[in-house]
Order: sequence, then C-alpha cells, then structure tokens
Amino acid sequence: MHDRSGRIVVNNISKTFGSIPAVQNLSFTVEPGSVTGFLGPNGAGKTTTLRMILGLVNPTAGTATINGCRYHQLGNPGAVVGAVLEAQSFHARRTARDHLKVFASAIGVSDQRADEVLGLVGLTGAGDRNVGGFSLGMRQRLALATALLGDPQVLVLDEPGNGLDPEGIAWLRQFLRGFAAQGRTVLVSSHLLAEVEQTIDQVVIISRGQTMYYGMLDDLRNSQRSRVLVQAGDAQALVTALGEQQITEVSTLQDGRIAVEGATSKQVGDIAAQAGVALYGVEEERVDLEQLYFQLTSGQYAAPVQHQYSQAHGQVPPPGPPPGPPPGTPPGQPPGGPGYQQDPTAYQRPDQGRTPWGGQQ
Repeated sequence: MHDRSGRIVVNNISKTFGSIPAVQNLSFTVEPGSVTGFLGPNGAGKTTTLRMILGLVNPTAGTATINGCRYHQLGNPGAVVGAVLEAQSFHARRTARDHLKVFASAIGVSDQRADEVLGLVGLTGAGDRNVGGFSLGMRQRLALATALLGDPQVLVLDEPGNGLDPEGIAWLRQFLRGFAAQGRTVLVSSHLLAEVEQTIDQVVIISRGQTMYYGMLDDLRNSQRSRVLVQAGDAQALVTALGEQQITEVSTLQDGRIAVEGATSKQVGDIAAQAGVALYGVEEERVDLEQLYFQLTSGQYAAPVQHQYSQAHGQVPPPGPPPGPPPGTPPGQPPGGPGYQQDPTAYQRPDQGRTPWGGQQ
C-alpha cells in the first residue's frame, strides 16, 4: 500500500544497455508542493530515468519509487501518476474528445472528465477536431490533458514545452505552479535551463548519465557571485572609497567601467555618494544560469568549433547591410497568429468526492 506522500525517490539507480551505461548511480528526491526540473543535454539519460520511474524500463541497479512503492505496486496508477513521455502517440483520425474518452474508460473515470481536462488545457474548441490536424503544440496540450484524466497526485513530464509558442510556455508555467501549489508533485525534464528557470524550485542536472548538480535552484544561483558594474566620474576615487569599506574585489573593464564583487548596487551607490563621486550608470549583473548549466554539462556531444561551415579565421564578410526581415514586414511584428483562448488558470480538482492528497482514508 502506498503512503500517499506524493514523493518520488530515486535511489542509486543505474541502467546499462549492453555495454553502454545510460544512467549511473543517480539519486534524488522530488518533494510534493514543488516543481523539480530534470535537466541535461539530449542523450544524457533523462528519458531513460523517467521510464524507470514509471516502470517502463527495469533498472540494472537501484530503485525508483512513488509514494514509497514501485510503479507497478500503486494499484490504480492512473489516479496517482500522470505522465507525458511523448506527444506523438495519437490516432490521427480520432477526435481529441474521443481520444480522451478511450483513456478515461481505461482508468475508470467518467466521460465527463474528458471535457473537463480539455478545458484545463485550453482545447475546448478543438475537442471535435481530428488529432491528425493538430500542431505539435496542440498535441502537447492533449498529451497533458490525457495525463490529468485521473486527477493525479504526481505529474511526470518529458520536455512538455516542445512545440509550444511563447503564450503556451507562459500558460504551462502558470499551470504547473498552480498544480504544485495544491501540494502535488511535478517532475519536468528539459534540455534548456532557460525554458524552465521561472517554473522550477529545485533542479537535477545530469550529463553522461551522471548527476552534475542536485539542489535548490536558488542555491545554484547563489553559488556564483554577482557583480555591480559602475560608470564613475572618478573611477580611482571610487576604488579608494570602496577599499576603505573593505570592498577590495574591484576590476576595470575594457569600456572603462569598474566591476565590483561582494557588494550590492545600493552599497556601491551609498559609498560613492559619501565620497562625492558622481555615478553615470550602475548595473547589477545577474548570474548567468544558462552559462553555469553549459559548464556542468559540456563535453558530452561537443562538436569542433571550427568546421566546414564556420567562417574562416580572419575572413571579411561580404559588403552590404546585414540581412534583415523581408521587405514590407511591420517593425516589431511578432511571428505567428492568435494564441489559444484559454487564460492561464490554476489547476482545479474535479469534485469526485476523493480524499485530498495526504489526507486520511
């Protein structure tokens, strides 16, 4: 019997295909009430790990549990875990509503739930359309709707942002945050940190099947010190004033600005004001998490920097203006057409008389 905690625990899990190690001794925990990002480059072992969590691949070593049980021990897993590993497994001539009804019948929920989840993912108006005519973004939404049929406690999503436009990404972000805010668990994979940075609370970064970082996203951000970039009227006077306040990690940039580490922009401004130094610009440089991510995962499938399509060293580009948009394109015109009609809303439970997650039977 599972413990209804909503916790995913991966403990020293490994998987080898023949002589190829796909995953090596991964360990991490996904807590309820949070969104955990599972990141790594393509081929790092993310999907294999998710398949082991969902009981689709047997690990060579280690264990993966949900609610303290392996997936096949959950009884009615559709009511505990909703998963999306790909958005391609649809019958092209079946409508979105009929697709959902088939899966609803398989996990023992009413046909009415199909209409409810169509509304949750913004596909109400497309319910009677054949899935074969759906864009990739619409297929992603339909796949998520399928995962939500059982009103699950846990969501496991493999790169759910693929194919979504900017509006769809913003909608997905708010949806997942709302889902987790109800005390539920979200594990979402991606190969781009920037894609999930505004969504996740903690992050697991893997490369070559091994853990490169596991912890809170804020801890990763705070592991790198930020800098304050200052354009001062008298740079030397400001450096001297900073030194008097024990702020000595100061360097000069090529553009004449000075970079100050170990201080906030407010501290630098106050010290400059007290010293009578005029400031013409102050910028607090944010930590580039994407760069940190690349440093952690670099080298798995790196291609040579110089190749036959790269510009030869020292070659002068052809004369003329740089390429731009086609003639007649209105300035600032965004690509694409109108978005979905669904406003981003928090996840709402269906009223099916179930005990809230974590409660007592």
